[in-house]
Amino acid sequence: MPGVHDVVVVGGGQAGLAAGYFLRRSGLDFVILDDQDAPGGAWQHYWPSLQLFSPAEHSPLPGWWMPRQPGREFPDAGHVVDYLTRYERRYRLPVRRPVRVDGVHDAGPHLLVSAGERSWSARVVISATGTWSAPHVPVVPGVFGGRQLHTADYRGPEEFAGERVVVVGGGNSAAQILAEVSTVAETTWVTRRPPRFMPDGVDGRVLFDVATRREAARRAGLPDTGGPRQLGDIVVVDAVREARERGVLRARPMFDRLTERGVAWAGAPELDCDVIIWCTGFRPALQHLAPLGLGDRVEVDGTRSVREPRLHLLGYGDWTGWASATLIGAGRAAKRAVARIVEQLSGGAAAG
Repeated sequence: MPGVHDVVVVGGGQAGLAAGYFLRRSGLDFVILDDQDAPGGAWQHYWPSLQLFSPAEHSPLPGWWMPRQPGREFPDAGHVVDYLTRYERRYRLPVRRPVRVDGVHDAGPHLLVSAGERSWSARVVISATGTWSAPHVPVVPGVFGGRQLHTADYRGPEEFAGERVVVVGGGNSAAQILAEVSTVAETTWVTRRPPRFMPDGVDGRVLFDVATRREAARRAGLPDTGGPRQLGDIVVVDAVREARERGVLRARPMFDRLTERGVAWAGAPELDCDVIIWCTGFRPALQHLAPLGLGDRVEVDGTRSVREPRLHLLGYGDWTGWASATLIGAGRAAKRAVARIVEQLSGGAAAG
């Protein structure tokens, strides 16, 4: 079919590049459409001090180990951006940017990927748009008169100097941001349940080993012995450890409502504040799939859509491949997805 790609990948971050690596090896004709102005995916928008939970050699994409960052055991966001940029060039991946895909459509024998007046036809589409562009803020009654921002908006602590800041969330982002902001501002930490810290010395290497064993047991039909969450939710990186020593990691329960001047709990005095930082997670960025009518949560078999078999989803977390939202996990999920696509396009029975 002239003008029709075998595969169009939507998203040029870590999951899209991992898919590109295996698609290049497969011999299929493909293109990667990325809405960013430069390589690096969402990593180029993270706050500069954010660091990986694992050393560089434990955080590779397929084919090329991430080089160590001089003077650091755990690389920061800028180093990851540099790695992804060089990875894309190293394998000469066909990335087109900036291309802001606005829809994936059923066009009969193939899928049509549209971006304004431009379009690409594909026998298979891989959606690898991640979650960073879809921040989640819970609905809380009331109206706050101060400033509110999300993890996605955070760039560093300096702008909060001398202010009263409430940090909401019980995960790694909340703990790291609280640790930084508390060095320059008066902070209050709010969580829905008591925060659970992992033992000192547990980092991404341990978490990935635990996840690997859990997935192997699942595939073998053995009982689930518990995943990484059994160890806790928050990795005690250096900044978090230092904040713990300063005594600022004490969390209050989630407030009941917002007020003009701050936040409030039932039966307790109102807490005045200047800023609320919502570290409350993200949702899969799937707006471009709306024309297919698959719903907010696309049902998948592995990475493949059940209702639209020409669509695969990659890099959204365990939902679309265990640990697939991590650098190393994205590679493993991509390998399985591309193997299945090759068999699918060759007319063979799709592998599980």
